[in-house]
Amino acid sequence: MQEVEGHLDGSGRRFALVLSRFNDLVGERLLAGAIDCLVRHGVSRDDLIIVRVPGAWELPAACARLSGAGGVDGIVALGCVIRGATPHFDFVAGEAAAGLGALNRAGGVPVGFGLLTTDTLEQALERAGSKAGNKGWDAAQATLEMVNLFERVP
Repeated sequence: MQEVEGHLDGSGRRFALVLSRFNDLVGERLLAGAIDCLVRHGVSRDDLIIVRVPGAWELPAACARLSGAGGVDGIVALGCVIRGATPHFDFVAGEAAAGLGALNRAGGVPVGFGLLTTDTLEQALERAGSKAGNKGWDAAQATLEMVNLFERVP
């Protein structure tokens, strides 16, 4: 029996961190967590590309462009959509998640999902470095593991 899993060595790896500017109070904390994770696991700061997009809606397009262009081993999508009084949240969060999921399933460059979808700002802040950890870190860690897994799985 053979068992394959990724590992957390980022030496020599290049990553794009794609950040939604909307709800940037939360997004900047997610970005800091993702950078901290990757650097602590051996990725050089010089091998990080930060791409800022207007909102979560634009995350899949930017990630697809980066994936198709080559030059990065992994992409981490980061942002925050907070539910409001209208159905706008459902469309933006749903389409962003669907777009990132489709890109990830295509099997090219691994794309980490660091897009928070919360009901309140308080919930978002809890997940961006407070009592619920930092989901930016978690997304970066999962992406790093998948990059190494993709190398091992033909």
